[in-house]
Amino acid sequence: MVRCGRSSHARSSHSENHDQRSKNTISTVGSRDGRILLVEPKPKKGFASQFFDVVEKLIVKLMHDKQPSSQYLAGPGMFAPVHEETPPHPNLPVNGYLPEGLNGEFLMVGPNPKFMPVAGYHWYDGDGMVHGLRIKDGKATYFSRYVRTSRLKQEEYFGAAKFLKVGDLEGLSGVFMAILHILRSKFEILDISFGSGTCNTSLTYHHGKLLALGEMDKPYVLRILEDGDLQTVGMLDYDKRLEHSFTAHPKIDSFTGEMFTFGYALTPPYCTYRVISKDGYMLDPVPITLSEPTMMHDFAITENFAIFMDLPLNFRPMNLVTREQILAFDATKKARFGVLPRYSTDEIHMKWFELPNCFIFHNANAWEDGDEVVLITCRLERTDSMSIVNWIANPFDFTSELYEMRFNMKNGLASQKKLSLPSVDFPRVNNNYIGRRQRFVYATIVGKRTGIIKFDLHAEPLLGRKKFEVGGNIKGIFNLEPGKFCSDTVFVSRESGITSEEDDGYLIFFVCDENTGKSTVNVIDAKTMSVDPVAVVELPKRVPFGFHSFFATEEQLKAQTNF
Repeated sequence: MVRCGRSSHARSSHSENHDQRSKNTISTVGSRDGRILLVEPKPKKGFASQFFDVVEKLIVKLMHDKQPSSQYLAGPGMFAPVHEETPPHPNLPVNGYLPEGLNGEFLMVGPNPKFMPVAGYHWYDGDGMVHGLRIKDGKATYFSRYVRTSRLKQEEYFGAAKFLKVGDLEGLSGVFMAILHILRSKFEILDISFGSGTCNTSLTYHHGKLLALGEMDKPYVLRILEDGDLQTVGMLDYDKRLEHSFTAHPKIDSFTGEMFTFGYALTPPYCTYRVISKDGYMLDPVPITLSEPTMMHDFAITENFAIFMDLPLNFRPMNLVTREQILAFDATKKARFGVLPRYSTDEIHMKWFELPNCFIFHNANAWEDGDEVVLITCRLERTDSMSIVNWIANPFDFTSELYEMRFNMKNGLASQKKLSLPSVDFPRVNNNYIGRRQRFVYATIVGKRTGIIKFDLHAEPLLGRKKFEVGGNIKGIFNLEPGKFCSDTVFVSRESGITSEEDDGYLIFFVCDENTGKSTVNVIDAKTMSVDPVAVVELPKRVPFGFHSFFATEEQLKAQTNF
């Protein structure tokens, strides 16, 4: 292990430039494939810190017109944060049985603010907290732990919220809050050398490392311990080769072991594509030129291509001056989809296609069919769901529908076909088929996540119905009882690989009972979608709504990198 602390002179001087500061604060821990940054930020208290705190209070009092949205903070409820971490709690009650194929760790990450926000707040702003269920030999252990980001450590140091939030970015008060954040960084009150993300969005596993992800930061490396507990090891920058943000939805090709990712930014080229080898080496960046900064939450891969989405939801910071939204949906623009050979080193090989305007949060999968590239996705058309204000007031007011989109690489034409009624999102497939043709998609019913639907892509949809019913391309529905709501689901194969049937496995997800405040983990049969769960694990604590779930297999846990 190597540690390089800042000198006393560096701590006192405001003249140190950012590069020198970053070099001095870096500490690393070795692994068999490179280094992991030990996140040791150096925030500063003092007169400047106190002065900016007073300025912040004045901005909030004079310009901010409402309190932070209580639905995300007050409890007990679906969103309300829990106030403390939970160490491993073993031998939980299990109704039914936990099959041997589920030996591993089921994880969900989501926002859980440790400190009360000063001004605005949105669900997306909370500190990343991981809720986990260790399953082994039919027994279950629960824990919850924060992802110990630079942001969290610094706010713990101050004992209060200090970083700029999405919920702050409204109107003129948003302009001043953004300027205040810049000044706190400039005066080294806040140390942004390790970024300012929360890593509250998703989890993945690649080359022996469990990664916590938030799309405006670099990955944080987590480690599952023998008792099922979790610790934050540090930040991953791929031996300094990663200098931009990292999507919350990278894709891993189970056939090659490679990971494909991208990051978007507020400065040109606005998007950067990367390939990471099965050995954990990040290849050179491929800039993707867009006309303006765009929110690109997801993308997709096939065996030979990567698919990028240039959708008309754009970042426009100057809108704050005119009291408009910083995220603006432009209904006059088409939705553009770029298809790039996935090992291309230059965007010149990109082919762009246009479809009617829309926004997409999550894709299910993609593959190649002759001359066509096929994308299965959840398409959102209603533009009033695109504003930050609407997200704050109605976080599940979505009308997203399952769609098939086709891009003909030979004649340049694109087409789309609706596959479902509204509203479904958070689509999942058997991950062994990522980038290859598959048949089944498991999607969460939104509004309030009231159940899981199994779609069969080999069947034709019945779109004339007024509600979701089994028939057509709907092969099964698992509905929750009134007042109960679920996380997104994860498909866990009964056997690894693609030698067994594609849907031979289990769906596992968290369930929150809004009436009692209690939470469980449910396991259902993915093949039959039986209304009778395989297992229901009773949890000792309430689990708030999170963003995305992940299942780490027993083999992955054993293969974790030793640091």
